[in-house]
Amino acid sequence: MELSMYKLAQIILMGHEMRRAEGELRAFIDRLNEDEQAELVAIFWIGRGSFEAEDFAEALETAQNEATTPTADYLLGSPHFADHLEAGAEALNLDIADAEEDLL
Repeated sequence: MELSMYKLAQIILMGHEMRRAEGELRAFIDRLNEDEQAELVAIFWIGRGSFEAEDFAEALETAQNEATTPTADYLLGSPHFADHLEAGAEALNLDIADAEEDLL
């Protein structure tokens, strides 16, 4: 996985603070490379229940092939995107707790 746990944790934390961090969050997501953005969307979909954790490769391929909307617009258009990212990370057994603590 190219997306670091630090970046994922930072996006989740900023997502929970949308009212004051939306501009910063959009810029952060926009600076991710295409592979990182596709991974982020795949994790989001798994957390939302669109894919199962064991189908990560399929979710990633779908995210890469169907990317038509800027990733930040797509994710921020979901009112619970940070919760879905957390659930996706948990389903994939991605340990972001240490990264989140470092950011707090």
